[in-house]
Amino acid sequence: MKKEILEMFYKQGLPAVEKLKKIISGPLQGTGDFADIYIEDTAAKGYRLSERIISDISSSFVSGAGIRVVKGNNTGFSYTENLEEKYIGQCAADASRIAGSGKPLQTGDSEGKHNFYDCAASIDEAAAQKIDLLKRAEAKAFSLSPYVEKVEVMLVENIKKIFILNSTGAEAFDIRPLLRFSVSVVLNKNNRRERGSQGGGGRVGLSYFDDQKSPEQVAEEAVNQALVLLEAKPAPAGEMEVVLGAGESGILLHESIGHPLEADFNYRGSSAFSGMIGQKVAADQCTIIDQGDLPAYRGSLNVDDEGSDTGKTVLIEDGILRTYMFDLITGNFFKSPSLNGRRQSFRHAPMPRMTNTYMKAGKYSPEEIFKSVKKGVYAKSFSGGQVDISSGDFVFSVTEGYMIEAGKIAYPIKGATLIGSGPEILKRITMVGSDLVISDGKWTCGKEGQSVPVGVGIPTVKLSHITVGGTG
Repeated sequence: MKKEILEMFYKQGLPAVEKLKKIISGPLQGTGDFADIYIEDTAAKGYRLSERIISDISSSFVSGAGIRVVKGNNTGFSYTENLEEKYIGQCAADASRIAGSGKPLQTGDSEGKHNFYDCAASIDEAAAQKIDLLKRAEAKAFSLSPYVEKVEVMLVENIKKIFILNSTGAEAFDIRPLLRFSVSVVLNKNNRRERGSQGGGGRVGLSYFDDQKSPEQVAEEAVNQALVLLEAKPAPAGEMEVVLGAGESGILLHESIGHPLEADFNYRGSSAFSGMIGQKVAADQCTIIDQGDLPAYRGSLNVDDEGSDTGKTVLIEDGILRTYMFDLITGNFFKSPSLNGRRQSFRHAPMPRMTNTYMKAGKYSPEEIFKSVKKGVYAKSFSGGQVDISSGDFVFSVTEGYMIEAGKIAYPIKGATLIGSGPEILKRITMVGSDLVISDGKWTCGKEGQSVPVGVGIPTVKLSHITVGGTG
């Protein structure tokens, strides 16, 4: 991997590694501070089928380098899209000026020895096969219901190759594939229209469609979601028991719990969990983990975007807050390992971010959980929401939901929202299911203008009560 990546960057004009070391150590002038360079080459290709034709095939290629200089508590960052020596040198000088004029950051040395995903994936091959996958999904969707009015199918792939070098001499390399397949449908029944959307993927190649989920299966899930919504009744409003569905409901965990546990918010004291390490913050049966070394998942990385090996971080264990998620700067401040330094691209400085964040499976079967609910809401999946990091307050829209009556799913509902506080719902967890599901290649996380792919997961979970906003 190392040789392949370096040879590719050298062809683009990148100076030799030894010269790069001198460039990034120059701004430090023996002060013991820190600098690093993140070099990236990303190729992407997308296919879109709409209105029964291949309406778009797009390609993009971008490469560049971002240089960060850390002096004491000050950080300077600059980037260039030209990998030649003079441009990289100018970036280093600019980043140094921004940082102004400490203790060195402690880093590890990882050359990308892990392989948590299929590096053989290629965006330049099998175009006819990829178009056939789109057509198969479309045909299946139209065959499932006479109410299907419109189908749109998309397949997007990219491959990112990176090289990271820092002033301690540590080097890291990675080749990251990413595939995203999605099917969106519109159903029309008696002039009532509803949409359904499903997808999948991860750090995988085309073998995904043979080994994990076929295009027909994704199409069927999208159509079934829209069929449910066609029969849905207005959601009730009020405080009631809520069951969170396994898998997709993990986005609520990601937004309302995960972000407040990122160390930069706690470093600044702006999180609802600031200063609470070692304290009880959740129900006893609640354990929350961020794990970047799960093979092939969307949020997985061989190394993070600062060159550190990824791994498993137990954030909350049996209800006790154990730690936060760190990048190098916050990890040095808290004297904790750094596993979660992430950035969107070479144009962005790294910050603490989630990888694959999930709640550990519990002891109850889903059937036991549903039987325990007299009257409540089953929130199977979400379309997103809003969260206030400082308080943990959130509002989430339920994409697919159902009423539970006398321990059984009674009928589908639409227009439901969940309103509450992340720290509070952790304490309202009364049952955790044994059916942990990590979402299949769907979610992208935004933070401070940067977007990165992530995985979310959760088993079926019962909350004793939460406010449901409805239209009924």
